[in-house]
Amino acid sequence: MDFVNTKLEEFNNYLDGRRVAIIGLGVSNIPLIEYMHEVGAETVVFDKRELDKIDHEIINKVICYDMEYSLGNNYLDKLVGFDIIFRSPSCLPTTPELKLEASRGAIITTEIEMFMELCPGTIFGVTGSDGKTTTTSLIYEILKAKGYNTYLGGNIGCPLFTKVKEIKPEDMVVLELSSFQLMNMKISPKVAIVTNITPNHLNIHEDMEEYIEAKKCIINSQNKESLVVLNYDNDITRDFAKDALGEVVFFSHNTKISKGYMVDQNSIKFCNGDFRTHILETKNMQIKGIHNYMNAACSIAATKDYVDLETAVEAICNFKGVEHRLELVKQTKDRIKWYNDSASSSPTRTIVGLNSFPTKNVILIAGGYDKNLEYEPIAKPIVNSCKSIILIGQTADKIEKVIRKEIKNGIKEVNIYRCETLEETVLLANKIATKGDAVLFSPASASFDMFKNFDDRGKQFKALVQKYID
Repeated sequence: MDFVNTKLEEFNNYLDGRRVAIIGLGVSNIPLIEYMHEVGAETVVFDKRELDKIDHEIINKVICYDMEYSLGNNYLDKLVGFDIIFRSPSCLPTTPELKLEASRGAIITTEIEMFMELCPGTIFGVTGSDGKTTTTSLIYEILKAKGYNTYLGGNIGCPLFTKVKEIKPEDMVVLELSSFQLMNMKISPKVAIVTNITPNHLNIHEDMEEYIEAKKCIINSQNKESLVVLNYDNDITRDFAKDALGEVVFFSHNTKISKGYMVDQNSIKFCNGDFRTHILETKNMQIKGIHNYMNAACSIAATKDYVDLETAVEAICNFKGVEHRLELVKQTKDRIKWYNDSASSSPTRTIVGLNSFPTKNVILIAGGYDKNLEYEPIAKPIVNSCKSIILIGQTADKIEKVIRKEIKNGIKEVNIYRCETLEETVLLANKIATKGDAVLFSPASASFDMFKNFDDRGKQFKALVQKYID
């Protein structure tokens, strides 16, 4: 007998005669708009951008579907009298208009939360401040290698809402989940992975506590049959264990844990009391660096109940990495290597990148949009690893200030340069680089001051390297 998704049928019946609001005309909400049109829901779309700033193809689709729309600075003024509201991740549930509608009885949700409610498959959810995308991708590749019909979504992959009709109970779904998506979420994945938690997005979240509580939603609605994989080395994620309702598995680099997965430069092992089981040698992995070995360890932990070790190890060793994450763009005849690490949008991510280079001949290109983060922690790693740093964007002053303070401690001199455009940084780095240097584009900042997003920023950097570097 063919599987029938009764939850989906009930949801479709619920939509009949309901007023639906969709906030945000971004890529993730397009399938949602199409779905609401397909089921005939009375839908109004909202976006804070003006009409001329929205993709023509998207707005034409809204017009073709005969949906009302509200745009511009006061776009939420008409958010009144809706039964269900799908907010975009950037429109937090603390927004006054959303809180008012919720008090009137409206259901406030997101495309990804509703997908999780309706999805019959096993969901793996990955969150954290660093390592989310690589870990999500590794889990996806491991499950695929075992032969599961596997879907990839959330912050990466494709929007999955319209795929829910085809997903079966035996299928696997891997989601990368941000704090904005998780905030106030009332459902948790069966398998939850928290890679780490460090200060991030504090220009949007009210404070660090709100950011942590948003991340914690990934485990809040789990049950005794659930699994949560946590970074033991991170005080915040380790503390999540006391509130976990299901099985807890740790992974660690710094601590000899009694049960879980241990990582060092040479290997990944499973620990059970005094017993150590060797899993893989890191020299056989194509992605390098202790942070990637940690990502691999938690991916093994997450899939342990679904995939045998031999298959998981083979998938990990075949994995070539994710674009914009310590991605080798070019190596010149003088063995100068150019790396694109555009996804490093916070100081902690750039520190991880710098730690992947054991030599002290790094030329770092950094700076970008200011998320109100502290840059003191990045000063020592930069001074230790870099011969030169080229700064750009809003955070250039912040970064230069902490570096100069560190240099005054007499540890080591670092050449500091300033540029106005990304093109200038590439040309300057090419001019000052010498044989064997590594040029690392790792901004330690968000991209929105000069680029659409980190993907756009990384692609522009790669294009400039290909254009100018022989």
